[in-house]
Amino acid sequence: MRIALYQPDIAGNVGTLLRLGACLDVAIDLIEPMGFPWSDRALARSGMDYAGQVEVRRHADWAAFLATVRGRIVLATTTGAVPLPEARFAPGDVLLLGSEGAGVPAAVHDRADLRVRVPMRAGLRSLNVAVAGAMLLGEALRQTEGWPPG
Repeated sequence: MRIALYQPDIAGNVGTLLRLGACLDVAIDLIEPMGFPWSDRALARSGMDYAGQVEVRRHADWAAFLATVRGRIVLATTTGAVPLPEARFAPGDVLLLGSEGAGVPAAVHDRADLRVRVPMRAGLRSLNVAVAGAMLLGEALRQTEGWPPG
């Protein structure tokens, strides 16, 4: 299982997800362009000392990322058809998170094999992308018995 971030805007969210990936032994894909400069210093600041503990793959664009995908693409979206409690995950899934400001374009949304939304209280727009990603990952690991030993 992997987490992919589509053109992330906020370094802090990337750092949070890198830490999540490190702690739960889940690799991270970063689909560029990103909305902030990528550097070892910025990575260390946002990912703290966990950044070196996670496999990170950077992709120049959506096409380059797609060329590496072997499992299903599961998109977290506010317009998803399947509520998280009803979604069924597989061990090879790639959990795709959109950019904080724009989500994903229609072509990326349409390419997803499964679109999942986190049910929320009416009238509220969305969760923080890192929080939504953690929620999807937790449920996916629970279903696939993919939690790291510990």
